[in-house]
Order: sequence, then structure tokens, then C-alpha cells
Amino acid sequence: MKENFYLTFSLNNFLYSISTVCVEEVFPLPELTPITQAGCDIVGVVNLRGDLLAVIDLNPRLGYQSPDYRLTDSIVVLKSKELRIGIIVNEVYDIIQISLQEISSNFDNEVKTVKYPQIIAGVFINTRDIFILSNPDYWFEELEIQQLMSMKNLLTNEIADSHQVNKTQINSSDLLLLKQSTFCPNATPKEQEILRQRADNLRFSIDNPDLKSLITIAVISLNGNLFGVDVAMVREFTEIYQVRPIPCCPVQIIGNMNLRGEIITLVDIRGLLNLPLTTIIDSFKVMVVEVEGIVAGVIVEEVYDAMFLLKPQQIKVVPTATHSIHDEYFQGVAPYHEAIMTILDLPTIFLKGGLIVDEVI
Repeated sequence: MKENFYLTFSLNNFLYSISTVCVEEVFPLPELTPITQAGCDIVGVVNLRGDLLAVIDLNPRLGYQSPDYRLTDSIVVLKSKELRIGIIVNEVYDIIQISLQEISSNFDNEVKTVKYPQIIAGVFINTRDIFILSNPDYWFEELEIQQLMSMKNLLTNEIADSHQVNKTQINSSDLLLLKQSTFCPNATPKEQEILRQRADNLRFSIDNPDLKSLITIAVISLNGNLFGVDVAMVREFTEIYQVRPIPCCPVQIIGNMNLRGEIITLVDIRGLLNLPLTTIIDSFKVMVVEVEGIVAGVIVEEVYDAMFLLKPQQIKVVPTATHSIHDEYFQGVAPYHEAIMTILDLPTIFLKGGLIVDEVI
């Protein structure tokens, strides 16, 4: 039954899940338009294909302080009855199946700090406990839901194409005022530009023919070099933890990692790309990919963008001056804001790069 499937995600180093019945879509964190006097822990709003979406931060309701938001954060859009909101999460993982019998209601000690206990419906005991969230309409008091609906009605037509409020249209003293501040004030100018571009992309209709032709790329870095990967092959980004070395393997095979019960092999592709194999440090990430039936974790230095839209004609052949014996691993080069990234051919890398251990990764 559909009700037994849950989308899992992390927030503040804890694992949570929510019924897929409530989930509409997931996308990387865009620039939000902050608002004041909104309440309900609303961070801001975003124009989602012509519909104004209020985005909340669950941290205060769960008893935690709100951290600085990151480019690798995502928005999960939820709908329950008449309520439609987005929540900010750190990492989005798999959809898992949980039976009602596997959900325990004995979790009082784990949620002592939760400001609104009704948010937590139960806990799934696994290799790591996963807290089951209730339907979003249980998260708010009736008055708060009315405020959310009123705010949306008041602001829907006030967000102009420039992602700012058209103040000449405000004709009500009750209209919530927009802050004269920047979303993610601690972000670098480059990060703010990425957030702004994501917000611009979300405004377009999915039926827009120009949008349908775009390629979605995940942008990562290795040794300071930018690389792009087709997001169709990317399952998620996660932290590196509890890696077990595999005996008698080449240097590009780092070891195995337990990812929520699934054993995946971590690989370092820098040597294949003619990059030095510098020390892997704690800040590195794992890009979990699925290529030709092979699931593996690729070590990356930094995640710049999880959803960068690119026109196919923007991808050019690798310049002659940079040709090497490793060209077969590249699909081409393309612009990424003011920089240039190299598009990786992951199928070729995995099938010809010696990354398969005993025919299974």
C-alpha cells in the first residue's frame, strides 16, 4: 500500500521520514523571499511555477536552533488536505517501505527537546533510528493554518518576475511586509547567485518547451576542478563514515560503507582523471551513483550544485590544448556561471576505469 512508503531525509544529524502520500516533489534549496510577521517558523516564500510556496524550518519546532542553510540543502514539498508547504532538509535519501507494526510509539526519551511533540508520529528502529513525521496538518494549530492560508492569499500576486514584491500593488495595511535583507546572508556572492538562479528556474512551467530541452547537472569539485554529472545517475549526496578497506584492491577502491543497511563501495576517480590522489579529509562528501546497474559512492571534494540546468548546445568538445589519454572519460565542457566545468562520462568511467570489484560494486 502506498501509505506504507516513506521518504527519508536528514535534518540536524537525525534521520526522519514522512509518508509519500504527503510528498509532491523535491528540489535543491533556492533563494527564498524572506517575510516578517509570518509566524509558523516560515523562512520565506518561493514562486513555484506560478504558485507561491511557503517554506518552513522544522528545527525550532523540533527544539533545535536554525543553522546556516547550505547549497546542498533541499526543499521537500508537502501537501495534506488544504495545506501545501515546503520544508528545508539537509539530505534526501531513499523511499523505504515500513509496516505499521515496525513503528514504535515508545520514543519519549528521544524527543524531550521537541517543542511540538505532535510532529513525531513514531520511530522506526533500524541501524539508525528513523523518526516518522505525522501529516503536516498536525504540525500547526488551527489558527496557524489559517494564518498560512491568509498569507498565501495576500502574497500570491505580490511576487513579481524579479523575485521581489511589486510594492505599487500593495493595497492592504494587513499585508505582511517583506524583509529588506538577503536570504542566507552568510553565503558567498557565488552561492547567492546559485540560489537566485535556482529560484528563477523554479518559476518556469514544466510544460515550457525551452525547459524540457534542458539537461540537469550535478556540479562537484575534485582537487579544485569543477565537474558535471547527469543527475539521472545521482541518487544522493552523503557524508563519509565507517569505511572498511577491501583487501587486494587498486588504489581507486577506497572501501565499503554501510549506507542505511546497503553496502556500497567507495571509489576515488581522481587518478582516472589525471588528478593527484591527495589525502581524503573529513569535509569530503560521497556522491552515491547508479550506473549501468552498478551502485557506488564517488568521493567528491565539494558539492556546488545538485540541480544546474544546462542547454545541450552549451556543451562543447574538450579543447585541444587540454586533450589527454583520459578524454574518453569526458563528454565535453560547459559554462558554470563564470567558470568552466568538465562533463563526466560516468558509464565509461565505471566500465573501463577498473572500478568493479569481483564483478560487483
